[in-house]
Amino acid sequence: MTLAPHPRHAVMALALLVLTGCASAPRPAEPEVIAERAARYALEMKGKPYRYGGSSPRVGFDCSGLVHYSYARAGANVARTTDALYRSSRRIRTAHLRPGDLLFFNQEGKRASHVGIYLGGKRFVHAPSGGKRVSVASLAQPYWRRHLESARRLVLD
Repeated sequence: MTLAPHPRHAVMALALLVLTGCASAPRPAEPEVIAERAARYALEMKGKPYRYGGSSPRVGFDCSGLVHYSYARAGANVARTTDALYRSSRRIRTAHLRPGDLLFFNQEGKRASHVGIYLGGKRFVHAPSGGKRVSVASLAQPYWRRHLESARRLVLD
């Protein structure tokens, strides 16, 4: 003869199963989701002042500081300098750009002297230079088209 489990034990077992499922570690966000969030956070900084070495809305941003801040808010720890961002990303074709990808520009005779975050529709957000503010620009503009060195995608763990 088998004994049927007490109804209270079945309820407790079900509650334990549900709670155990809820206590598991959350799945990390996919790199595409992180990149899209970073692009949105960078766009929210539009109008903040340029500040060499800056990486916060309170102080202001330089170009790599904007990337670092935006990705940190999106949940990813990325390099802080333009050169290190270039090295920690992989080249992609401009036809394959997605929001959150990085655009590197040659403005000082070197391949990665400036970086911006792609928004979509040929637009990107960046912290231009001293005396200016975080703004949106277009790859359709001759200046940016001429100085574009590389479109790259960060390698996120």
